[in-house]
Order: sequence, then C-alpha cells, then structure tokens
Amino acid sequence: MSVSAFLGRQPVLNRNQQLIGYELLFRESETSTEIGRHAELDADTEVLVNTLNHMGTSWLIGNKLAFINVGESMIGSDFLELLPPRRVVLEISGKLTPSNELLSRVRHLRSLGFGVALDGFSFESPAAAFLDLANYVKLDVQSMDAPAFQTLAVRLRSYPVIRIAERVETYEHYHLARDLGLDGYQGYYFAKPETLSAKVIHPSFANTLKLLNLLRQDAALKEVEAVLKTDVALSFKLLRYVNSAAAGLNTTISSFSHALTVLGYKRLYRWLTLLLVTSSENGLMPAALQKTAVSRARMMELIALESGLPSDVADSFFITGMFSLLDVIFDMPIALALEHLNLPEEICEALMVHAGRYGLCLELVLAMEAGTDNLPQLAQRLNIEAEALNLLHTSALSWVEELSL
Repeated sequence: MSVSAFLGRQPVLNRNQQLIGYELLFRESETSTEIGRHAELDADTEVLVNTLNHMGTSWLIGNKLAFINVGESMIGSDFLELLPPRRVVLEISGKLTPSNELLSRVRHLRSLGFGVALDGFSFESPAAAFLDLANYVKLDVQSMDAPAFQTLAVRLRSYPVIRIAERVETYEHYHLARDLGLDGYQGYYFAKPETLSAKVIHPSFANTLKLLNLLRQDAALKEVEAVLKTDVALSFKLLRYVNSAAAGLNTTISSFSHALTVLGYKRLYRWLTLLLVTSSENGLMPAALQKTAVSRARMMELIALESGLPSDVADSFFITGMFSLLDVIFDMPIALALEHLNLPEEICEALMVHAGRYGLCLELVLAMEAGTDNLPQLAQRLNIEAEALNLLHTSALSWVEELSL
C-alpha cells in the first residue's frame, strides 16, 4: 500500500553556530549512512523527489537553506527548476570536470536565484573553474594537514564566497577553522545527519502517462482536471507540492483548477516527468481503496453542486472526499498524514473531526457506505431529499465505473 522514503539531513551553521541550512543526503533506508549503490543521477533525483513530493520543502528545511548535491546529469536537467531557487544551494563536487556547456548552465541557474557551493574544494581540483560562480566553498578539514588547510582558507579570503569548514569532527578541527575566521561549519562535532522518513504512495503509471500526453497536446484544463480526479496519489502530491514552499506561493490552494493555473502546463509537465522516472510499483494503492476514495469524492462534489454551491467550493468537497482515506493509505493518524499538505483549515477539520459543512457532508457519505441509522437525519441537515440523494449516489457510482479504476 505504501513504502517509505528516507532522507539524511545535516545542519550547516554560521560562525556563531546558528543554523543557516541543511545538507540533504540520499538514504536507502532508515539505518543507512551512505548514499548506497545508486548511480549519481538516481541518488540526486531521489533527493529531489523526497524533498518535493514525499516530505515537503517546508517540513524539511523550514525557512532555512537546502544544500543539495547535484551531479552533471542533474545540473543539465529541467528538474532543478521545480525547486524554490532562493532556498536551494546546489552543491558541486570538487571532482566534477566542467565543460563550457556545464559552466553556462550553472551560470544560468545562478541567474535564476540558486546558490552554488563547491564541495571539498581545492584550487587544484577541476571544479575550481566554477569558483567565479560560487556563493559557498566547503573546505574539508580532514583532507589535508593544518598548514595546507590554513593556506587554502587564507587564499580564499580574496574571493566573495562564504567559506564553510566541513567534516568538523573534533574540537581541534573546530578550533582550527574558528581561528582562521571561517564563515561556517558542518560536521559530527556539531551534529550527525539525522535520517527522516515519510510514507510514500505512487500514482499509477497509466494516469501519469495520460497526463503527460494531455499536456503535450495542450489539452483543455478540464481534461487534465478529470484525470487528477481519478488518482488519489496524484492529487495528494500535486496539492502538497503547489502549497509548499517549492511553489513559492503565499496563498492556500484547494482546487485542481487553481493549482493547474498557478503551476502552468510547462512546470506541471516537468513535475510529472520527475514522478514518472522515480515511480515504483511497490507504492501503488490497492484498486479497491482508490475506488472508495474516488467514489466518496464524487459523491461529495455532487452533493455540493445539488446544494447550489459554486464549482470551486464543490472542488473542495471533492478533495475532502478524495483524502478521507489518507490515514488508511499511509497507515498513520489522519492528522499526521495532513500535517505537510497545507490544505485549508476547514478541510483539515472535516477530515480529522468531521467538523463544518465539509465534515457534515463526509459523515453523510460515510453513513451511505455503511447504511447506518442516522442517514435520514444527516440528509435532512443538508436539506437533501432521500430521492435526490439516491439519484446522486447512482450518478456517482456510474461516474466511477466509467473510469474503470
């Protein structure tokens, strides 16, 4: 039903030992401490996917910076532009040999607002060619003796970069870096990386491909919206992404149409491509669960429309029904599942304690599923006649059957 995603996170501190950001590190499992046997692009992409979709940028880094290791393949891809540039520092290995094309691409990423850090830096390393584009330079305190470290740190003073001592594991390491006036620190002396995890569900390949094809054809918004309404995982990931710091928005979005308008087809296409290349069959939801969630969503949407509510409000009713099984899908309390989704409070209250108009409608739909005795009273509170309710129920079930879920 769900699998877990793992991510290492190690603090990066300024010279006063105040937190300025975290380096995000790929982890294969909760207990692993290394990247593992992944190709460079795979590991980079997994970090991005975990950041964007499984955990959420706001939860991972708050209002701090994210230092993300990127290789040549990732630097050249469009995926990076899905991240919030002013919150992300792209960390380039000292071993990376720059081509003119790569230098040009990094220069473009800098112009978009991304920070650039050079990892394990030395003036003899191939990546020294990136120095004019860097905001940060990380100096490995363990890779050279103290005189060589001092020489390198002093030479870098004439460059407009923030010098960070990394792999600081002892008081002697810290003392050396502090006395040289370095701007920041990272290492076990301050904090070991912590491994964070999140439950993961994956959209179906079919729906992701269908959406990609619709976007390529520049299909109507309603066609794209129709596919989203059939897939709980896609809906969940899209709304979390668009409401996270990754989208750089100051408003809460709870309708598909608004989300699609804000993102635009080009950005949505990139996001879906990223989902597709990192999907795993292990995270697919059971068909019965998907069907129940979509049935609830459609029924709530129809009840809202029958009550004369506008379509954007009906969309919020749909989303309430769609996400009413998140606790089962993720095998955790509903409040935890909603924690990083950033939905409007009214929808969250409905899902957690069945409060408000959305909660009342959800109770009605659940009563219809279970055939409980309080069904007539709930229908009366929503001013829906029994006959109309039956017609809506039939219509919802027919709609779901047509989807062939």
